[in-house]
Amino acid sequence: MSELMTPALAGAAAGLGVAMPMGAMSVLLLQEAMRHRRTAVAAAMGIAVVDLGYAALATAVGPWVASHVSPVEAWVRLASAAILLAIAAHGLAGARPEAAPPEPAPDPAAASGAPRTTTDLRPARAFARYVALTAINPTTALYFAALTTAQGASLRTGAAGAAFLVGVGAASLLWQQSLVALGSLAGARISATARIWTFRLGYGLVAAYAVKIALPLP
Repeated sequence: MSELMTPALAGAAAGLGVAMPMGAMSVLLLQEAMRHRRTAVAAAMGIAVVDLGYAALATAVGPWVASHVSPVEAWVRLASAAILLAIAAHGLAGARPEAAPPEPAPDPAAASGAPRTTTDLRPARAFARYVALTAINPTTALYFAALTTAQGASLRTGAAGAAFLVGVGAASLLWQQSLVALGSLAGARISATARIWTFRLGYGLVAAYAVKIALPLP
């Protein structure tokens, strides 16, 4: 059991690294939670499912790639680290104050006490929408591809790969559901300062991961 803890914790860190930076999807999720918590819970699950899907694909392919480039394994690790550092640098460069997103439009039905429409209460529709919106972001796929290729040897066994995926899925889902809870409880958009710090923490974690997989240097 203890040998599976390391890949599980690595997966959790990887999941947080990709989920924590608050981009457009996080803002949309917060606004969804302000309108209707049940729909937002489904939307958060959609985002986490895509993170897990990209991680599963990368975990399946990464060890195979690593096993076929073993003579230059150290250079593959450096290339992967460079990709992760580029992602982190790009994200951190955008971590500065900017115009706050507009407030979500008030819900006339809620204000009048009238029941919500069927469309508002359709979690399956929100799940599908957020799956599609998240899947079109190439950064997530590139992030996991670089990470799992660099860690190919450690994820080569099925148990280690499964533990890594459990960590990714659990961490991503926990973070997304935390945003839902924040949005439904706060009832107002997250402050610009808090948003910037999520960028810094999330992309800082990506940068730390890059340094970890780059060492030892060739």
